[in-house]
Amino acid sequence: MANTPQAKKRIRRNDRRAEINGNRINRIRTFIKKVESAIAAGDKTEAETALASAQPELFRGVSKGVLHKNTASRKFSRLAKSVSALA
Repeated sequence: MANTPQAKKRIRRNDRRAEINGNRINRIRTFIKKVESAIAAGDKTEAETALASAQPELFRGVSKGVLHKNTASRKFSRLAKSVSALA
């Protein structure tokens, strides 16, 4: 248990940041799911627009420190490859 005022403040701060970061991750996942559902439906135009809206969300997560740069690049690359493979 935290005894010092600084440790107590860090616990409060960590709880707030965890909630904010969780919301950011959920938002990114939602955008990725939109792309994946469009790919599953075979709708290339919808998949391309969803991918265009998912890219800034992914890299915003990088700038906010929620995702690693290489993780976001890998996810975007795989999504882009799947979209371009649609006929």
